Amino acid sequence: MTVTQQRRGRKIMMTPGELDDFLTTQRTCRVATVSADGAPHVSTLWFAWDGTSMWLYSVVRSKRWTDLRRDPRVAIVVDTGEEYDELRGVELSGTVEFVGEIPRTGELRAELDVPETLFARKNFGLEEMPHDGRHAWMRLTPQKIVSWDFRKLGAR
Repeated sequence: MTVTQQRRGRKIMMTPGELDDFLTTQRTCRVATVSADGAPHVSTLWFAWDGTSMWLYSVVRSKRWTDLRRDPRVAIVVDTGEEYDELRGVELSGTVEFVGEIPRTGELRAELDVPETLFARKNFGLEEMPHDGRHAWMRLTPQKIVSWDFRKLGAR
């Protein structure tokens, strides 16, 4: 995984291992897209992280999906913490790719085996991904990653 060298905040950026652990255990992300009129749109999704890419399972009749079909550039934030010295997060940005049939019906697709297993276990407690004929997969292999972990501020 390539992590962008942050010019600011190097003291609080996550190591590659910390970043991988964080993205593997967190469940919810915020997805920012650009609408046809140029207005920003932010929505929330569950995701799976495979160590290299973020996998998003989105309703295909959503504004988010429509925006990304027109312009696949995206910024995604995953964060946690309540108090200032607990804040942690990651911003990933790049271009999404659409993977598999739209909508997803469960056809055998080797490239979806890992993300569907990760997603089903993490979000549903299942070994197999349920398909409802309304969702489909997008993959973001980030071109830029910026992270922060304010817990490191106390360990000077």
